[in-house]
Amino acid sequence: ALNAHQRRAPAAAAAGIRECRHACDNGRPTCCPAASVRLSAVLMSSPASSLPTSSSRIAAGGIALAAIGAIAASGKAVIVKLAYRHGVDATTLLALRMLMAFPLFAVLAVWSARRAPALSWGDRGRVVWLGFTGYYLSSLLDFQGLQYISVTLERLILYLNPTLVLLISLVLLKKRPGRWQVAALLLSYLGVLLAFGHDLQLEGGRIVLGSALVFASALSYALYLFGSGQVVARIGAIRLTAYASCVACVLCVLHFAVLHPMAALGQAPTPVYWLSLINATVCTVLPVMAIMLAVKRIGSSLAAQVGMLGPVSTIVMSLWLLDEPMGPWQILGTALVLLGVLLVSRVRA
Repeated sequence: ALNAHQRRAPAAAAAGIRECRHACDNGRPTCCPAASVRLSAVLMSSPASSLPTSSSRIAAGGIALAAIGAIAASGKAVIVKLAYRHGVDATTLLALRMLMAFPLFAVLAVWSARRAPALSWGDRGRVVWLGFTGYYLSSLLDFQGLQYISVTLERLILYLNPTLVLLISLVLLKKRPGRWQVAALLLSYLGVLLAFGHDLQLEGGRIVLGSALVFASALSYALYLFGSGQVVARIGAIRLTAYASCVACVLCVLHFAVLHPMAALGQAPTPVYWLSLINATVCTVLPVMAIMLAVKRIGSSLAAQVGMLGPVSTIVMSLWLLDEPMGPWQILGTALVLLGVLLVSRVRA
């Protein structure tokens, strides 16, 4: 039995690391639009894998790392909202964030490729495409949407990622959804509609535009998740995340250069630079590393459950730092989305 466990442990650890492939959110993390809520969504939508811990100290450390990663990634939207108060636009904020994160992703790319074979030209093209869709485009749409909607509504829409991946698989693979899957989808989207209705009464038509942009961001990232499985298997999770994030960093800076003179990056208010530095490090790179280490200690299933702290911590930070209104419909909507996403993940597992 001990020998069998020893054979299974490395495979389980590798599976846990692969499930972190999309941590860079928009973030992300990172990039993914979002280390972030999105990473927890990916982990929960993957088959559960749990690693037995040799001591309660290791388990406690893994839970703490997962919590740190989830909370840090969820702070991205709050940081962006604080930066908008200084009169900068989405393109400037995104360029500053990715420019500051680029050296860290470059180091991660070099480290992950130190013993790996060179990429084929086909895989290089796929990495560029995945970096464009999964990190650049989704992040750009997310940052633009945050100009119009609350942080809480943005988090709930992005947290629909597992349901969007499920819908894409049902459409493209022509599968029939089960009863529990249909129930989970209805719960999730009903929750978003409740939160959307609450904000629509307060802000009016701008909520429609912002919600559409953020939903497009979530859809772009879901397409990336759906189509990146074979690339991850060949390249590796960490290497793909680092490479695609570097591609996104370059694209974000080029996008800024098309719309503004490069000198404008040095003319933003001083607080914007500090907020962008926090966004690039604490809310982007830190969640990637923390959640990967957490999965290696406690497994993807428990890490995903701890990751549900993300939307809750976003609500707390929005009330504390942004003074955003919070009504009973938003609270109920948040609970329904969390329940629906958890149900989707458990059914798929």
